[in-house]
Amino acid sequence: MSAETPAAPGQFTRRRLQFRAWRGTRPFWAGLFVMFGGLPIAYFPYAHLQIGHLTLAMATTAGAGSLIIGVLLVVLGFSLWFQKHVRTFAGVAAILLALVSIPVSNLGGFLIGFLLAMVGGALAVSWAPGAPPEPQAVPEDTQGEGGAPAAAPYEAAPHESASYYDAAPHESAPHESADGADEPKDLYGTSPVSNGANGRHSAG
Repeated sequence: MSAETPAAPGQFTRRRLQFRAWRGTRPFWAGLFVMFGGLPIAYFPYAHLQIGHLTLAMATTAGAGSLIIGVLLVVLGFSLWFQKHVRTFAGVAAILLALVSIPVSNLGGFLIGFLLAMVGGALAVSWAPGAPPEPQAVPEDTQGEGGAPAAAPYEAAPHESASYYDAAPHESAPHESADGADEPKDLYGTSPVSNGANGRHSAG
C-alpha cells in the first residue's frame, strides 16, 4: 500500500462519528447536566462521612423528598436524550425541581446539584433542532480558454443584416439627378445648366 492511500477508518472512528451524529440531533448536553444535577441531590441526604472515628450523617427529615427529586431529574435527563420533543417541558421541570431542592435537599446538594440542574434545564429550553442545509445551485462555467471570460454570442442588429439593405429602397440624394449624375437640382430656376441656356440668359 502506498503512502498516499488513506487508511480505512477503524471501528472506533465509525462509532465516534455515529455517536457525534446522534448527539447533534438532540439536546445531549442538557440531558447530561440534568442527570448529573440529580445525583448529588439524591446522594447527600443518605451519605455518611467518616472523619476519623467520627461519623457525620447528613440525613434530613426530608430525605425521601431528596430521593424523589434526584430520581426525577435523572429521568428527565434520559427523556431529553430519547424524547427530544418534550425538551421544553423537561427543561422547565428540571428548573423547578432544582429550585425545590434548595430547602429540601441540603441546599440542592450543597449547590452542586442545583447549579447543574439549572444549567441543564436552561439548555433544554433554549435548544432547537437545526435545519438541513439547502442545496446550492452550481454556477455555469462562463470562462473560455485560458481563463478568459467567454464572449457572449453575437447577435446582429437589425440594421446590420443584409435583408435590411435589400428591403429598403434606394433614395437618391437631393443633389443627384434622375439619371444618376451628380448634378445639383435648381429649385428656383436660376441655374444655367438646368435652364438649358448654357450660361447665357436671354434679355427681355
